[in-house]
Amino acid sequence: MSISGLLDKIIGKAVDPMVGIQGWVSTRVQAIVDFFTLPRDVTTLMQQNAALEAKISQLQTENLQLKQQLVETEILYALLDFARDNPENQYVAASVIGKDPSPFLNYLIIDHGSDNGIFKGMPVVTEQGLVGRIDAVTASAARVQLITDAGSTVNIRLQDSQSEGQVSGSVTGDLSLERVSASVTVKDGELVFTSGLGGSFPAEILVGQVVSPEVKENELFQTASVQPSVDFSTLRAVLIITNFQAVEIEPLVP
Repeated sequence: MSISGLLDKIIGKAVDPMVGIQGWVSTRVQAIVDFFTLPRDVTTLMQQNAALEAKISQLQTENLQLKQQLVETEILYALLDFARDNPENQYVAASVIGKDPSPFLNYLIIDHGSDNGIFKGMPVVTEQGLVGRIDAVTASAARVQLITDAGSTVNIRLQDSQSEGQVSGSVTGDLSLERVSASVTVKDGELVFTSGLGGSFPAEILVGQVVSPEVKENELFQTASVQPSVDFSTLRAVLIITNFQAVEIEPLVP
């Protein structure tokens, strides 16, 4: 055996344990490094995660605001379309800012008053139909009596039969059809419009549709419920008809 070969064996035997020792030391050193650096990495990740969560929350808020603005824009466009389709009237748009807290009254509060040309008795509508009329006014706000209020009565005309009658509100907020002759054929689902009689509202404003008409034996008038065309629970904005002059006819009634 040559000297070089013998040296190789001797060096190999000497180096192998050293390589093993170095590997063991390297593994332990890396474990120690991980032990001291990992907490700092976790803290960094937690900070980054908190920042991302804050950004997500901000984006969600902005998304809700944009959706809110979109809904308000759609409402305003719908009111504008209604005003354009009914040019015979003059309108002032107002936002709903409150509701009467009493369970026995059906009123809304709007953000326009006498400073905006709003006065008691003016009809209030939306693109869906009749809302009610102005009941009380301050300089910057007004109260609207809804047609569902117990003190509200609207003179109406049935679309198909052309018969006239009244729609009255109630304590429960339900609408009922009244003063329609028992001899008239009233259809379920028949549309109900203002008649213009009585001087409280212009004619041809949609009020709602008939539900479950009933003729009782020996009664002069038939009864029915009326489903209002306006969803009062979601009202956000309304139109006030400012060029209609309500006529008080009570002094003329003996």
